[in-house]
Amino acid sequence: MATTPHHRPRVLITGASIAGPALAWGLDRSGFDVTLLERSPEQRTTGQNIDVRGLGREVLERMGLRGTVMRHLTGEAGTRYVDEHGTPYATFPKAEGQDGPTAEIEILRGTFAGILVDALPDTIERRYGDFITGAEQDDTGVDVRYDSGAPERFDLVVVAEGRSSRSRRILFADETEYRDFGVSITYGTIDRISSDTDHWDWYTAPRGRVASIRPDNEGTIRASMSFESEPMGFEQLPVDVQLRILRERFRGAGWQTERILDGFTERPDEFYTQRMEQVVVSRWSKGRIALLGDAAWGSGPTGMGTTLSLVGAHILAGELARTIEPGTGFAIADAFARYEDLLRGYADSAQGLPRGGARLLHPSSTTGVRAMRTVFRVASLGPVRGFAQKYLLTSEKHVPVLPHYPTLQGAPNAGESVA
Repeated sequence: MATTPHHRPRVLITGASIAGPALAWGLDRSGFDVTLLERSPEQRTTGQNIDVRGLGREVLERMGLRGTVMRHLTGEAGTRYVDEHGTPYATFPKAEGQDGPTAEIEILRGTFAGILVDALPDTIERRYGDFITGAEQDDTGVDVRYDSGAPERFDLVVVAEGRSSRSRRILFADETEYRDFGVSITYGTIDRISSDTDHWDWYTAPRGRVASIRPDNEGTIRASMSFESEPMGFEQLPVDVQLRILRERFRGAGWQTERILDGFTERPDEFYTQRMEQVVVSRWSKGRIALLGDAAWGSGPTGMGTTLSLVGAHILAGELARTIEPGTGFAIADAFARYEDLLRGYADSAQGLPRGGARLLHPSSTTGVRAMRTVFRVASLGPVRGFAQKYLLTSEKHVPVLPHYPTLQGAPNAGESVA
């Protein structure tokens, strides 16, 4: 399965959100012929706040995109845990170079994906409105079938889609399991009002209910509501039915929950739901096909999904680059194995929640809410805040040493400064 230096390998990457474009950027610079495939008919511009933490910032530096990203932040000043009257009982301010609940880099998903796609050179072919329906591989390549019907052959295929990846379900069905954490989450956009601040306000009510609002840089507010429940198919229901269930579930919850529900109802096109569950795949590659990003390790909102996508894409591109360097003797299987060896512990620790962890953040009783508030109040105190943010409120552990990849260094705009 080794490649030869005179051959420019053809790679199909499915998914044009974060991991896919980041990988495409690296592989193109390393001498691959890249096709980026996205099921949506056009580049998606919607989505909630995401953050880039720790090692992800180094990847942005290597890509030369940190300055561009820093000019498009949401403006979130920090995180406040509030009571039913909106009074903060614990505050974690944003700090430069540090990552608490609010990271140094907070940006809207659609904006960030757009930055990554805009950074791609014209040598990368981009296709929208199609998806793969199957693939068969042999010792020399992968034959891909599309929904559009026309088959095509590639040297490699990388599935860089979301947590509910259709391609993974087709190609890695036997290797995949799901771990449910007992929580349903809803997201949407609501109008900003004069009393809103630039903080992420987080409210917990009894009966396993949580609501939050946070600023964006588009003059609106991004909101979420989550609740404890057994799997019941809520996420597959029509939006109007979901909203009715949500309104009933949050009846009498207090704080700004009614305002959030009204906002969701007014903007149903921006409302979506997600089950908090983790995808666990026993291996991230088979032959010439590999998984990347949430398709490989995705979980609920841990704050590390974007960072893992960037780091994973960088390492996978770098390791694959070695397969076409003259005289290296690297094989594709070795590159995929090295990629998984470097990332597996990092991804597992960042995305895996302890059993019952999500439900601890959704206490059922008033006593449980009071206990949780006490924990956050103590954690926000000056003497322990740094420790709490590093070890309790973030999940970047087993961080790998990011290898030096010559083809991924010195991007054209690497020295740009923040305007």
